[in-house]
This record gives sequence, C-alpha cells and structure tokens, in this order.
Amino acid sequence: MDLQGLGALLEWLHGEGMHGLVIAGTTGEWTSMSAAERKQLFTAVGAQLGGKLPLLAGSSAFTATETVDFAIHAKEAGFDGILVTPPPYVRPSAEEIIGFYQDVSRGTPLPICVYNWPPGTGIDMPLSLITQLADIENVVAIKQSTSDLRSFVSTFFALNDKVRVFGHSMDEHGLALLQARGGDGTMGAGGVLGRIQPDFYNNLWAGDIEAARACGLKDRVILDQWYTPDLRGMFGSGPAILKSALNAQGLPGGYVRPPLRDVSSIDADKIRETLVALGRI
Repeated sequence: MDLQGLGALLEWLHGEGMHGLVIAGTTGEWTSMSAAERKQLFTAVGAQLGGKLPLLAGSSAFTATETVDFAIHAKEAGFDGILVTPPPYVRPSAEEIIGFYQDVSRGTPLPICVYNWPPGTGIDMPLSLITQLADIENVVAIKQSTSDLRSFVSTFFALNDKVRVFGHSMDEHGLALLQARGGDGTMGAGGVLGRIQPDFYNNLWAGDIEAARACGLKDRVILDQWYTPDLRGMFGSGPAILKSALNAQGLPGGYVRPPLRDVSSIDADKIRETLVALGRI
C-alpha cells in the first residue's frame, strides 16, 4: 500500500470539492486487501479527513462478523457510516440476506448504507427485498447501483421518504427526477473527473440547470466509453480503468494487484483520449 500516494490523492479529492468519500468501495480494490490492510486504510483516511467531509467505509465481507469488525474499526477511525453489499460469491437467498443485514445491524456502531451491486454479487435485489432491508434498524440509505433504470426509479419512489436513496444518473433522466422529486445524490466511480462530478449537484442546487447538464454530459461520456451497459469495465476491471485515468492526469492512481491486471498501453491511450476530449488533460 502506498500511503503517501493515498494522502496526495485524498488531498486532491478534497480540494476538488467532493461532498463525501467511500473508502474501499467497488473501485477501491477492497478485494485485493487483507483485513489488516483495510483497517490500515481506514485509519489513514480518518486521520487525514475525519470530520472534514462524510466518510463511508466499504465493509463488504463474506460474514456479518467480518463486516461488524470493519465497522468498529471505521468508527474508531472517524468514519460516519458503512457501505455493505450482500455477501459476494455465495448468492444468498432473500431470507439469508435479511438475516445478514440484521446481524450487521445488531453489531455495528455506525449507520448502514445497503449496497445493491449486481455485477459484484450476482444478485440484483428486487424492490420487495430492499423494502424489507430498509426497515432494519441502523439502515439509513440504499446505494441502488442496478443498471436497470426502472428498478432504480421504483426503489426511489417507494423508499425515499424512509431512507436516503443514492444512484441518480447524471443525465436527462436524472435531472428530470431530481428537479421533480429531489433526491440524495450519486456515489460515483472514483471521482476521476474531479470537480466536474460534484459540480453536477452544486449547479443543480444553485438552479443553473444548463451548467449541471454540461457536467452530467461529461460524466456520461466516461460511462459510455469505459463501461458496458451493465456497468462492467470495457478495458478490464473497474479499479484498473480508474487507476489508469488518475495516472493519466498525473495523480497517484497506482496499479492493481494480481490477479487483476493493469490496462494495456493501447487501452490506456483510449482512456487518455477521453480525458483530453473532456478537458481533464
């Protein structure tokens, strides 16, 4: 782990005006870390940014016991909440998923954001299940990262009065929904566009819809050019793509660990071309 590079990247993200950070989320490469390294990561981030902006600790794991252990450490490090998927790989049933989150709720000292991430878990949780999860004590938010727009909208309309629902798209669909009904925001992928991404919301809140639309269009470009419609990376894994994008901007993105592989030089050039077209380089 490059803690010096981490510190520089955190300083950049904070300076670019991010409204909050998810640490060890999907593109944070938590799957490549040992438990001790993930805790070390939380400690370093909390020491630098705790109390300066909201911090969510990616605490996904195979068991509730492991997730609670991460949550306890994140609390001690100064984090504000945890982000948790259903256990990956095993594809638990609805009843097992409910039991898992109930166990996490009983042990966590931090609020829970339930994370529906079908590409990583193999499960696209239906609204009937998410509704039951929203009733669990300590569940305060849903990160609805399904690629099915109808599913996101259904979740938002059903639950936005009960919990926060994150996942609005930064496009015309998202703008229309946010203008008509409001919303809590987006937990995006890595913040690689810097200020452009939080400015989508800053401009929206200020009433400058055209400026918000311009920011959203740039975010949409990286989704269309770097990811498939079901949110899988076109050039390799999500971490590899976003690390390449950070490196291309002279930022300390670093490199992935095996078994993941860094993007090829040809694909790195494509990523750079996108960033040039968007004015980031």
